[in-house]
Amino acid sequence: MVLNMGPQHPSTHGVLRLELITDGEIVKEVIPHMGYLHRCFEKHAESLTYQQTIPFTDRMDYLASMNNSHIWTMGVERMMGIDKDIPKRIEYIRVLVCELNRIASHLIAIGTYGIDIGAFTPFLWCFRDREHIMGMLEWASGSRMLYNYIWVGGLFYDLPVGFEERCREFVDYFKPKLTELNDLLTNNQIFISRTANVGVLPMDVAINYGCSGPMLRGSGLKWDLRRIDGYSVYPELEFEVPVGAGEMGTVGDCWDRYKVRVDEVAQSLRIVEQCLDRLQKELKRTPDFDPRAKMPRKLVPKPQDFYIRGEGAKGELGFYFIHQKVKAIDKTGNIRYDDTEIPLRVKSRGPSFCNLSVLPAIAKDVMIADLIAIIGSIDFVLGEVDR
Repeated sequence: MVLNMGPQHPSTHGVLRLELITDGEIVKEVIPHMGYLHRCFEKHAESLTYQQTIPFTDRMDYLASMNNSHIWTMGVERMMGIDKDIPKRIEYIRVLVCELNRIASHLIAIGTYGIDIGAFTPFLWCFRDREHIMGMLEWASGSRMLYNYIWVGGLFYDLPVGFEERCREFVDYFKPKLTELNDLLTNNQIFISRTANVGVLPMDVAINYGCSGPMLRGSGLKWDLRRIDGYSVYPELEFEVPVGAGEMGTVGDCWDRYKVRVDEVAQSLRIVEQCLDRLQKELKRTPDFDPRAKMPRKLVPKPQDFYIRGEGAKGELGFYFIHQKVKAIDKTGNIRYDDTEIPLRVKSRGPSFCNLSVLPAIAKDVMIADLIAIIGSIDFVLGEVDR
């Protein structure tokens, strides 16, 4: 039989259509069909200035918007040659909000994965704890999900007074909740039976398909761009890079990918604590601190091709910029080339697209119920797939 799973099926995590060729309950082949949620991001980027495009980066992986805008602004700052001029306080605030957003994204991945398999309570617990992060990020930026907070050369606004103390309270509150989550879901025998030895992704297959993030680390490769590229202030911070070890089954199975995300939440909490220490002790708020002081009046990089990448919540998010001068003809008919603030072309490399592309390779000869577990373990966002 040929079955259509989606695009309105709840377990496809968005408008994704999977065409299944089945033999009874066994899936012989999976054919993903995309294109139901085209966000036109790359076309927007060709029509707007670098600063004006930041709200549209938020709408790609809308569950981890801070990371998207952070990587975009880093790329523009390096093209402009101002990346070394960004004050340390701004860099630490950027990392702080990005890691909070990473925790929020992983909580959605963990909670919805539990409900895919039939565990309802972890879903409610994860969303309850995520709500605290949403409240803090709304306090800082004015928005719950699409922040437009990290700007080229600085920030929209400094952290509100009392933000660091409230954030510290959240960290103290959340640590025991993470232990409860492990007791409830991670070490649950039914959950382990549904995810261990299911959807095994060998390391070489993951590399060949261009997988990244928890998908790749779940297969046992210690590859985290925060460590590899050492951008922003990440080289100054202490944290581990969790990898799949096949504790409950085979290295690279669904349980390993899930466990990597749980462990990453704990490591992000470590990073948040270190950022708070620096912001409260060495990089204190001063009345004359202006988070927009280093913003150029005009963002006009030199003509160049430039690729920037960073570790988003789902994996390697990259932007390939092509910036050129604009051809113009004056009143006398002479051709001239003018500076412009608008890129000629921006190609986005969304991690969800590459991670999703490996699905047909790891979902052959599995049961339909196991296919649901495999899809949930990938943790993709369709806004990043259909760019």
